[in-house]
This record gives sequence, structure tokens and C-alpha cells, in this order.
Amino acid sequence: QVQLVESGGGLVQAGGSLRLSCAASGRTFSRYAMGWFRQAPGKEREFVVSIARDTSTYYKDSVKGRFTISRDNVKNTVYLRMNSLKPEDTALYYCAASYSGSYSSNDDWGQGTLVTVSS
Repeated sequence: QVQLVESGGGLVQAGGSLRLSCAASGRTFSRYAMGWFRQAPGKEREFVVSIARDTSTYYKDSVKGRFTISRDNVKNTVYLRMNSLKPEDTALYYCAASYSGSYSSNDDWGQGTLVTVSS
């Protein structure tokens, strides 16, 4: 099991940038695929981006070119750099650790960090 703590959320104007961090406990962090998901008010949680053990990445189409995921296996941390933020990026952002890469409810999830983008 991995415990995850997100940070870095906040209020930003449209066009601005934020960097989210997700710190993981445990000594097997490098064995997990890591993902960022988000849930906007009144909407379902959705996939944003993931990074596999081999550091291959997958992005939701609407964030390609604006968001960048990275991981530091020494610091047991995954980052999400978000540029050119839009009001529709407003959501609670969660990170998740998945050994299988399936990101199911049985995997490990953080409590979330709130990102608010004002127009």
C-alpha cells in the first residue's frame, strides 16, 4: 500500500501556471504507475495524465501541450506542471498509485488538492 499526499493547488488566473506535487510513502514507489485525475463540481472524476514505471506518459487530449507529468523515484514524488490554465481545468486533483496501471478503486488514492482557475 502507498500513502499519497498532494499539494500545490490554489487559485490562479486563466493563462497562469501551477505545479502539483504528490508525495508517496513506501520504498517501492518506482514499481508503481502514477496518475493524476480530477473531479470538477457536479462531474465524474476523469483521467488527466499518467506516467508508467518506464516513464512513458499518457495525456488526456485537452491537456496535451499544456500539462507535463514527471516523477522523481528518489524523492518518491510525482509532479504535474500545468501551464496555460483554463477555467475548465478547475477541479479537485487527485493522484493515484497503481501497480497494474488500471487505477481502480482498489488502488491507492490521495485526498486531492483543489485547483481553481478564474476567468
